[in-house]
Amino acid sequence: MKTQITFFSFLLITVISFSQNTFSEPAVGEYVFNPTRQPCITDQQRLMIQQETNSGIALLKSQNRLVYNEANRGTHPLFIWPVQKASNVDYNEIWGISNYVDHNATAPNSLMDYNCGTRTYDTNSGYNHRGLDVYIWPFSWYAMDNDQVEIIAGAPGQIIAKSDGHFDRSCDFNTTTPWNAVYIQHSDGSIAWYGHLKNGSLTSKNIGDTVAEGEFLGIMGSSGISTGPHLHFEVWTDATYTQLVDPYVGPCNPLNTETWWQTQKPYLNPGINAVKTHSAVPVFPSCPTQETPHLSDQFQLDDTIYFMVYLRDQISGETINLKLIRPDNTVLYNWDYTLTATYYTSWLYWYFQGVYNMEGEWKWEATYSGETVTHSFNIGTLSVEDETLQSTSISPNPANSILNIETGAIIINATIYDLTGKSISTFNTVGSNSLETIDISHLSKGLYFLNLKGELDETKVVKFIKN
Repeated sequence: MKTQITFFSFLLITVISFSQNTFSEPAVGEYVFNPTRQPCITDQQRLMIQQETNSGIALLKSQNRLVYNEANRGTHPLFIWPVQKASNVDYNEIWGISNYVDHNATAPNSLMDYNCGTRTYDTNSGYNHRGLDVYIWPFSWYAMDNDQVEIIAGAPGQIIAKSDGHFDRSCDFNTTTPWNAVYIQHSDGSIAWYGHLKNGSLTSKNIGDTVAEGEFLGIMGSSGISTGPHLHFEVWTDATYTQLVDPYVGPCNPLNTETWWQTQKPYLNPGINAVKTHSAVPVFPSCPTQETPHLSDQFQLDDTIYFMVYLRDQISGETINLKLIRPDNTVLYNWDYTLTATYYTSWLYWYFQGVYNMEGEWKWEATYSGETVTHSFNIGTLSVEDETLQSTSISPNPANSILNIETGAIIINATIYDLTGKSISTFNTVGSNSLETIDISHLSKGLYFLNLKGELDETKVVKFIKN
């Protein structure tokens, strides 16, 4: 699914020493997922999926291993949310919804989701969207490359088919490459499709194995027909594939009169996905290049700090409260900002320089839609973890093929960027080990930046030259 990021007021904002009641307007932007609304499964691929899952069912039945028993058919499942952030991710949330099931059978431009809205899509070819699309927000490619968003089983069941090994950085709708997916049958015979997963990330369990509610299935990716990491979650009542299920109950869902969720989320579910501090404005390059978030929690008194908030389902006219709090818990700034548009996912930022008058742990805090998210960062004084990482060095520099990381910290991730900010390579640690060496033999001669990330989210950027 295609993504689009709209940035405006980027260079028009000057934030100078504020009085307590006078504020400049922030930079505000919308993140749009799949703006061209293209189908993510072709008719041929759909037929192949149906054949694949039915073959799996037939095989398990012949082996007397099929869990589903029509004579003892259970009630339909009640799903938990099938997307979760990884345990090492400190965002408040990391997803947004782009599309629900389309209940208007005509096409094109005839849309009706379960709530009688148009948060769905169809195409000129007659395709009507048949699933739920959940995407990553913020920093989709960065999150995918660092395994930050996990797909989990919405309900207990049995794996009847799985597909892996396919390209997972799709950026257009011309590909014919299949997606990576897991297909699960439940005790009532219904079948859930979990599609677009990251290559090589799928559960090690095999066809015939059972999964528990909430069990890991894979990492959110962009395999198959897609232009960004997301999950396509599609449900059918049985293996005949004649009756689609929309898990959401609503006035314009004629398929089922009961919700299939344990707790059905509101149609618009406003909230804060993340509250972060940055050393510069994040860079969102074209698909599928990884974003450069410029995340930082360590600054000096005279630094310019960018304070960003990432929202989900922001609603026009609602107010977000923001605070910048000193280490002694006195408030430097406390202000309200009224949102002027309704977006499915969005970002806002302010930046300040020359206003920090105290070293120590500061707080950047946002309150929206009944929840408060607080992010801590240091000015001047380094935390023990950050101080350890800041003493990290690399050698040799310049280097020909291998960079050695000399540190007392545990390095879990390293990303190489070129001078334009483009991500070249990402390296992740295995298990609890620290990264000790980086292979740069594939790089052309030149100057690069190596962004090191510690196990407690501390970061350091070092320059190096490839000979």
